[in-house]
Amino acid sequence: MEIEFLGTGAGSPSKTRNVSSLALKLLDERNEVWLFDCGEGTQHQILKTAIRPRKVTKIFITHLHGDHIFGLPGFLASRANQGGEEPLTIYGPEGIERFVRTSLQVTQTRLPYKLNFKLLSNPGVIFEDDTFKVSFDTLDHRILSFGYRIEEKAHEGVLLVDKVKAAGIPSGPVYGQLKAGKTVTLPDGREINGQDFIGPAQPGRTLAILGDTRKTPHTLSLAKDVDVLVHESTFGPDEAKLARQYYHATNLQAAHLAKDAGAKKLLLNHISARYLGKGVAMLEKSAQKVFANTHVVHDLEAIDVPFAKESGHVK
Repeated sequence: MEIEFLGTGAGSPSKTRNVSSLALKLLDERNEVWLFDCGEGTQHQILKTAIRPRKVTKIFITHLHGDHIFGLPGFLASRANQGGEEPLTIYGPEGIERFVRTSLQVTQTRLPYKLNFKLLSNPGVIFEDDTFKVSFDTLDHRILSFGYRIEEKAHEGVLLVDKVKAAGIPSGPVYGQLKAGKTVTLPDGREINGQDFIGPAQPGRTLAILGDTRKTPHTLSLAKDVDVLVHESTFGPDEAKLARQYYHATNLQAAHLAKDAGAKKLLLNHISARYLGKGVAMLEKSAQKVFANTHVVHDLEAIDVPFAKESGHVK
């Protein structure tokens, strides 16, 4: 599981940051990529990565401001031109289907794949299968804005090969039976229960990816105990009044949320073009005084989300 940031800027593109979009790469888990927001120029940013548009199966839109959706028509058309034939589902607020279908109709763009829309209203679970669950809640922005919580289901325990060998069990097809938890009878007459040789289940990873918002209680449940929290940081540490006035958040508000929620790592994005160089370092360092494991991301940065057993914290 890896998060690749395609655009980390706020409002308008700048020389160093494109507008909002990130890719959750689930290639090992389900051979898919999920996009969260699709601001103008997203398809151009994807060209600088190893992401294949045909692998994108879901797009989650946080809200309908242009810097989060203006890239959708172009990306959908490019996906068609680059071999995308599998259905694609777009989740988002009322109005997102009208925007997309109108854009495609006016430009006479025909897609060779089915486009599904899930218009969200009542907070709760919007997708769940054997591997993942996605839920959402409303935030506090000038227009309806959502935050998403992505929970990976637990992975089955692995076969403890060293323990199997120590028990004197010969290698061969029996290993597969033991891995499946079956009880097998060995040539020497011993009856072996596979469950005794399987390690504990590996807890899945959890992320919260939030849209534009000012401080609101709803974010606490979305971010509870997540491995990674992606939160906007449009304003700096001394701009709480401005943040509230413009329905955005400061870096310190995001840091306090991460601390209160018990998150393991905080990634700050949606950075104003006012912050460059030393300004970005200031956003990061001041937030780290509240929540140490904070990082301000930049365009095209990829963040791995390891299992807990691989690291005591998310690097």
